[in-house]
Amino acid sequence: MNKLLVAAAAAFLILAVVAFVGVRRASAHLEKGTAAPEFSLQAAQGGDVATVDLKAALAKGPVVLYFFPKSFTQGCTVEAHLFSEHVADYKKLGAQVIGVSGDDIETQKRFSTQECRSAFLVASDPGLKIAKAYDAFLTGTYANRTSYVIAQDGTIAYSYTSLDPAKHVDNTLDALKALAVKK
Repeated sequence: MNKLLVAAAAAFLILAVVAFVGVRRASAHLEKGTAAPEFSLQAAQGGDVATVDLKAALAKGPVVLYFFPKSFTQGCTVEAHLFSEHVADYKKLGAQVIGVSGDDIETQKRFSTQECRSAFLVASDPGLKIAKAYDAFLTGTYANRTSYVIAQDGTIAYSYTSLDPAKHVDNTLDALKALAVKK
């Protein structure tokens, strides 16, 4: 009986630690004012593949960089639809949207056309090197659902992490509006 009680207590403790670490990971992101890590990735838009480079994108204006776990999953599809519905709003604010996940470029080509409605770039981050650099790594082969607004000077102006896709668009648009007021 004692061994069973000790085993149960140990299992509970392990689960509590895992839950705590999981909650901590779910809210991780780079802080405001941090230099955004540079990157160059293959990306698709409307099924066409090109290289997206952060430095080149920032030359045109601020960048909304959002990481998502996996193409064609329920939450990621909802988020892609929301971003695509608001691309005109981002353009009015001079910003470009770039989505990133660990999916291969062939998957991103289909996702860009079907779920992103050919409205913005969706990049392939094999091995999640860029997701890790942005502290947007969740676990295994999945990025966390983290959105950034990167100011034209290359610094993080806003970051938000939540596995719920509902607020990423509203929050990044509000952050871009605040950034425009500062100019």
